[in-house]
Amino acid sequence: MRISDVFRSATRNAFRSKLRTTLTVLSLFVGAFTLTLTTALGAGVNDYVERQVATLSTGDILLVSPAASADTTDGPNEYDPEGRQQSGVGNPLASGTLLNQEDLDAIEAIDGVRQVEAVSQVSVDWVAASTDPDSRFELTINPTSSIGRSDLAAGAQLDQETGERQVVLPEDYVDALGYADAEDAVGETIVLGYVDAAQTEVEVEATVVGVARASLFAAGAGANAALTTEVADAQTVPGQPRAWPLAVAYLDGSGADGAVTEADIADVKSELVAADLAGQTVEDQLGIVQTVINGIIGVLTAFAIVALIAASFGIVNTLLMSVQERTREIGLMKAMGMSNGRVFGLFSLEAVVIGFLGSALGALVAIAVGSALAGGLSQTVLADLPGLQILLFEPSGVIGVIVVIMVIAFLSGVLPARRAARQDPIESLRYE
Repeated sequence: MRISDVFRSATRNAFRSKLRTTLTVLSLFVGAFTLTLTTALGAGVNDYVERQVATLSTGDILLVSPAASADTTDGPNEYDPEGRQQSGVGNPLASGTLLNQEDLDAIEAIDGVRQVEAVSQVSVDWVAASTDPDSRFELTINPTSSIGRSDLAAGAQLDQETGERQVVLPEDYVDALGYADAEDAVGETIVLGYVDAAQTEVEVEATVVGVARASLFAAGAGANAALTTEVADAQTVPGQPRAWPLAVAYLDGSGADGAVTEADIADVKSELVAADLAGQTVEDQLGIVQTVINGIIGVLTAFAIVALIAASFGIVNTLLMSVQERTREIGLMKAMGMSNGRVFGLFSLEAVVIGFLGSALGALVAIAVGSALAGGLSQTVLADLPGLQILLFEPSGVIGVIVVIMVIAFLSGVLPARRAARQDPIESLRYE
């Protein structure tokens, strides 16, 4: 019997008992359906996270803050006029322990750090279009806009070198400020209102250079260095030293083409610890989020695996019964010269056929249902996160699920196939 004949015979024999085979295929369908969805969920979330991280960092920066060290003595800490300021001192807009100029100097002195930028946290009360200054809307300024890149719907990124005040507006402010669309808002002048350190209301004008989509890691409007510095200076209490909640350390790399390596990051982090500072990459900050997401996906995947294990017993049962029912047929095939290997291959292929049908059917239905579900969620629950495709069906992932289930089916069919191959042809022909 040729190999092609073995394939055709295996496919035909798989459906000799249609009900039994159909039930086995359906049990595989459940596992394939669940596994395909969880794989797509993991791919979709991780793809979105990676794209968002790329807007904040190219891998060569550390976000530096005061270390979370505390005095272990009982009672309040002793006042140190030369020490770090706390929230409400010097910069009433920040919270927690703040960096001072001495900290910035210490960061800059670390070998491997080429540049340090302090991140100023400023407060803007409202924004209005210059053509209608009485229609005011609350606005927050994203403090990381000076180090990141926005996910733009229109316009350009902020120019941190210019002395002109620039703003990147959130997309949901376009209609509120009376602009026809995102493109229409680019180049327009807006008015920002805030209160300075003397509690005086101040109004400044800024140019809209871009409109940004909502992002998982960047909330509020973006402001360039010129605007942020101006507002921060105005809101600093006179006579008090400047303080910052965060600083950005730009690193020199020792890798190929100046790329920053893990070793470079580890060396700078250790130097920061010695200076009572803490450094984190953007990926470090996302570690907890990704751990939670991967944990949820892992639980869902476990359910799929349990379903597949149950289905594998169904395959074993189906093929064992098939071997028993076809005992005389097996004896006849072996009497006509079919080798043990071909008999083993015939029954193994039957298992693989069942595995392919269950996995392919489950994957196709998962893609259809998942695509519809993802489309609905993107218009409702996930409407504030444009660009997030919660279920991303990658061809490699779908093919991987099908292959894995076919392998499980093959392994499940080894015992029945081995039993069929080892049968004695004479005894099989006598079987009633």
